[in-house]
Amino acid sequence: MGSHFSSVLEARYSRRSLLKGFAGAAVASALPLSLHASTSLSSLGFIEIPDTLDKTLHIADGYDAQILQRWGDPLFKDAPVFNPYAQTPDSQAQQFGFNNDFIAYFPLHDSVHGLLCVNHEYCASENMFPGGRTLLDLTDQEQAICMASVGVSVMEVNKRQGNWMRVDGTYNRRITASTRMTIAGPAAGHPRLQTSADPTGKAVLGTFANCAGGQTPWGTYLTCEENFDGFFVMGDYDGAEKASHQAVGIGENLYHRWDTIDTRFSVEAEPNEANRFGWVVEIDPKDPDSTPIKHTAIGRYKHECASCVMAPDGRVVVYSGDDSHFQFIYKYVSAGRYDPAAGNANSRLLDEGTLYAAKYDADGSMTWLPLVYGHGPLKEENGFHSQADVLIEARRAGKLVGATPMDRPEDVEVNPVTGRVYACMTKNPDRTETDAVNRRAQNQSGYVLEMLPPNGDHTAERFEWALFVEGGKPGMYADGTTVQGMLACPDNLAFDPKGRIWITTDGQDDVLGKANAVYAADTQGEGRGITRQFLIGPAGCEMTGPCFTPDGKTLFVSVQHPGEDGTFDQPQTRWPDFKEGMPPRSAVLAVTKRDGGRIGG
Repeated sequence: MGSHFSSVLEARYSRRSLLKGFAGAAVASALPLSLHASTSLSSLGFIEIPDTLDKTLHIADGYDAQILQRWGDPLFKDAPVFNPYAQTPDSQAQQFGFNNDFIAYFPLHDSVHGLLCVNHEYCASENMFPGGRTLLDLTDQEQAICMASVGVSVMEVNKRQGNWMRVDGTYNRRITASTRMTIAGPAAGHPRLQTSADPTGKAVLGTFANCAGGQTPWGTYLTCEENFDGFFVMGDYDGAEKASHQAVGIGENLYHRWDTIDTRFSVEAEPNEANRFGWVVEIDPKDPDSTPIKHTAIGRYKHECASCVMAPDGRVVVYSGDDSHFQFIYKYVSAGRYDPAAGNANSRLLDEGTLYAAKYDADGSMTWLPLVYGHGPLKEENGFHSQADVLIEARRAGKLVGATPMDRPEDVEVNPVTGRVYACMTKNPDRTETDAVNRRAQNQSGYVLEMLPPNGDHTAERFEWALFVEGGKPGMYADGTTVQGMLACPDNLAFDPKGRIWITTDGQDDVLGKANAVYAADTQGEGRGITRQFLIGPAGCEMTGPCFTPDGKTLFVSVQHPGEDGTFDQPQTRWPDFKEGMPPRSAVLAVTKRDGGRIGG
């Protein structure tokens, strides 16, 4: 196993040099936090808001956060009106799904008319059904409702007279745990993906545990299967796939009991079905009749994201994090090159290429280690008999080649202005060693990593790296950061047209005692790294999926599982409806500036 990243950081950086990134080092010293930031340093034009932890949402003065779509809102013209006391699988399949996460915007004509693709990660039965019951108490009908509530929603949206609204257009679509999909790439058709229902190993029903994702240069949506392990029941299974299943967490946690209504979720009944999940799924948002594709060349693990960027030579690179403690950061590099005239035929670029796992060195360099069958330890003596085996067991392959175990890698995004790559390490309470950077015996607060490809070449196997910001109290912040600008547990990232970073959090309510929020900071200039608090969510939620329209005048962002610590009948909050008898509902926000300008100024 590679050296833990905490030790690498200690060897490379002092406190102040971390803040300077690649510009050079200075003597370490304490960095005081001010109560009021120097507005002359940051390019951000909003006054940050004070810390809160209450039942509603707060946003910087001069901005509006419109509720665009909530769990249960109709997605189609003839869909039934949401009734939380009379839910059915059929109605949920026509409505916006539960627990919305990643968002991607695809313009149809411009920045005020396009398609939104939104992930629905999982359902929380305590808040979804009256009675506050756990998943073990649900009826078969309610389990079927859950199956219909996950996956992806595609919806047409338009901004009219200053307000965003859903359009009952022909593009609207729900993709659930039962939608038919194809499997492509090196593992397609492999015996380990074959089941009694699909002896070809090339067709699968559904996607779920969809966390973050990405957008391809040819205009399709990538959704990522993250914590898929909790949807499968291990039981007494003791067959050939047991060790592989345990390596991705199957048998440790149980999120649903879908095995009671569909035996494919029982490992004993279908030991290979779980191998058909944990992939990146491609969806064409402009063709509601298209069949989604699971691309196995990008590898199987708990994908947080699939962030695409074009290399100078036309090859496509996809970055992703494996969202678990001590797991790795990956990138995929296509063998072929993007052809603007080929349209969706470019999808083949996601089926032939090389998957890499990252190793970080103490001298500030990093190496992308290829996960290729027959290379190094990835051979038959270690249980790999083909590239399909390497991809199905990408975690084990990464460990064997010496990739660096990280503090729960989540979103990995590319700054479109500078070309630098940023990655969220949300937290790792299981870390035991301490050092100058990860100074806590348990890393509860996380950090944001910055990576520099040489000359903007994302295909290169050697990068440089630095730490952009470390969360927590105390943390590592740039001079000028206020107490309100402190954050913890960074989760998702986005960049506005000026290349400024926007960070959402998941878990800082437990660490800092304030609700999860949206922060922004410059990535260059005097304001580099000065994080400022822009939007605060209601109690119990996580803020996810930040996404800008191309003109930078709208920020879409998800409020996921508000009131998580309550129940349907006794909610922690009734956001966003605040009506008696109505449970809390995840929702997508459309954030705009009242003067019509760009978000952040």
